[in-house]
Amino acid sequence: MNTKYIFVTGGVVSGLGKGITAASLGRLLKNRGYKVTIQKFDPYINVDPGTMNPYEHGEVFVTDDGAETDLDLGHYERFIDENLTHNSSITMGKIYQSVIEKERRGDYLGKTVQVIPHITNEIKEKIYGFENTDTDIVITEVGGTVGDIEGLSIIEAIRQVGLEKNKEDVIYIHVTLLPYIFGSNEIKSKPTQHSVKELQSLGIKPDILVCRTEQEIPDNIREKLSLFCNVRKSSVIQNKTADCLYAVPLMLEEEGLAREVCNHLHLEKYIPDNTKWEEMIENIRKIDETKVVNIGLVGKYIKLEDSYISVIESLYHAGFANHVKVKVTLIDSENITRENVKEQLKEMDGIVIPGGFGDRGIDGMIETVKYVRENNVPFLGICLGMQMAVVEFARDVLGIEDADSEEFNKETKNQVIHIMEEQKKINTKGGTMRLGAYPCIIKEGTLAHRLYESTEISERHRHRFEYNNDYRERLEKAGLKVSGTSPDGLLVEMVEIPEHPYFIAGQFHPELKSRPNRPGPLFVGLVKAAKK
Repeated sequence: MNTKYIFVTGGVVSGLGKGITAASLGRLLKNRGYKVTIQKFDPYINVDPGTMNPYEHGEVFVTDDGAETDLDLGHYERFIDENLTHNSSITMGKIYQSVIEKERRGDYLGKTVQVIPHITNEIKEKIYGFENTDTDIVITEVGGTVGDIEGLSIIEAIRQVGLEKNKEDVIYIHVTLLPYIFGSNEIKSKPTQHSVKELQSLGIKPDILVCRTEQEIPDNIREKLSLFCNVRKSSVIQNKTADCLYAVPLMLEEEGLAREVCNHLHLEKYIPDNTKWEEMIENIRKIDETKVVNIGLVGKYIKLEDSYISVIESLYHAGFANHVKVKVTLIDSENITRENVKEQLKEMDGIVIPGGFGDRGIDGMIETVKYVRENNVPFLGICLGMQMAVVEFARDVLGIEDADSEEFNKETKNQVIHIMEEQKKINTKGGTMRLGAYPCIIKEGTLAHRLYESTEISERHRHRFEYNNDYRERLEKAGLKVSGTSPDGLLVEMVEIPEHPYFIAGQFHPELKSRPNRPGPLFVGLVKAAKK
């Protein structure tokens, strides 16, 4: 079978759920027995989101191979349950960087370097990168909105793909908005018509319209869209707001999205096996809404929920596994002080301190750790959260008043968190970042061992600073046990307090591998302890 290409573009406004549409379609095609991968093209000039403020962009999602990527890759992985790679996240910054490097090397033999063909060829190279692999279908989401000046070269490249490949191997899906005007009680199709007109002016005729709407689309509007946008009426797909994010694939299945895609791409495996996904959704819907577990997420980027989207989703996954509704409350660590910590956290059944960079809000995190440790509140520390747990323990239990992280205090004599000498020699683009999946050996008989039910795991990292082994013996003697390390035993990956109902922290980001049907063990344990 030839590799099939599905392109998902967006029109009218951003934030319509192109990523969820692409991810849902990926799940429906996977349930038909196809090997699916998804990639995202972002039109911005940053090389990757790694150096972007979370308020600009949301979280940075890290893949096994260490790529710092767009948060939509998190949705893709959670829906299709495949580990993606650096080739699934492409920015115009990466494209331009590669073209300029080739030009400097003389690869273009002195020719004038232009958007067409050089930039567009570079884009197509990334799209065709999955050929000669076991991938059957490549779904490519184009970031931004059709008509944005920075995305024009991506639109041009995907137009060219339609010319270069067989007609039955390429399909264009356009996600648009059908606004409902309450004053006149009607759905308006004009914004979608204009968006499709814009796309057609760039040489692409959409095959399917996925229409985001809060109301049922009446038959006359489907007919109008079909006529004015030059698509079959059966290819006008309604995408309403679902009661559960993970129910979107089943909703789009009912609407006939996968059917239309299969017809167009001449896919032989037509009948899906959605049984397991349906069972999962059924179990989620059976959860008693009155059984609520309140989890406080104490972080520094809480003004934008997307900054912690994978952590929040992982907590929901853990709720599914524990048959409870998880309510996540975002709490600004900058506002937490010794005087108000009890007041701020008293309603919470469990606490998570997630990752982050920089010293803003650190004192509030340390006060939070002290509170949960002394008051037996279930606690999960992630990356920076683990480092703050170590700092707090060194200060308040060992009495090392100036214990700190090298990241925040280079002058202190007691850097319980520091950059290791070996790491200082590593010169990567992320400075001395440890990025991507690393193995972790878990000690038998620990809480970590009970949760993972394994002595060897692999989790993804994104950090510079490490636990300082000079303090390991003293911290362990005082009760902060090391339960997971790198295979050579040098890097501390997990710490826990055995006497505490649930106090565990990891240097890695367990949220990056959690799935709705396979939740991260550390989150499952947290919600289970919080439920009690």
